[in-house]
Amino acid sequence: MKAPERIKTARLLLRRPVRGDAEAIFARYAADPAVTRYLSWPRHRSVEDTLGFLAWSDGEWERWPAGPYLVFGADGTPLLGSTGLAFESTGRASTGYAFAQDAWAHGYATEALRAMVALARETGCERLEAVCHVDHAPSARVLEKCGFLLEGILRGHTVFPNLAPGVRCDVRVYAASL
Repeated sequence: MKAPERIKTARLLLRRPVRGDAEAIFARYAADPAVTRYLSWPRHRSVEDTLGFLAWSDGEWERWPAGPYLVFGADGTPLLGSTGLAFESTGRASTGYAFAQDAWAHGYATEALRAMVALARETGCERLEAVCHVDHAPSARVLEKCGFLLEGILRGHTVFPNLAPGVRCDVRVYAASL
């Protein structure tokens, strides 16, 4: 099943990114060192980097049942952040999120992640997983609030280019019950 390009939750509107979102993505979160610290993709240095992300996003949407979503307030609030599903196969996907600093500690990540768990079920996904750096306690709390179970710690698993370029770091591996 192909996912909808727009999802509405109680407080949020999630929608597929478009080229016209590049400036907002760059300014709101993708170029922010604090936001990107624990992400597995490099901080955007220019809007060209963001346009590269948008091209990749279009490819994901064409190939798989879903892809990245941008997160806005349902009341018309400007861009808050992003989430989405990254498929490895039709039955297996991973998820994550990134939010602008002024959107932290409002429950937006939790609400958006719950929408991704529901979407994974709707698209027939059999396994939804997420990883977070072992030191990123706020992200671990969000995952646990959304019903993800800690499966273990993978040593030297993921490079966090904005934290320690080229160094593989330990991550917590979580999976949602679908």
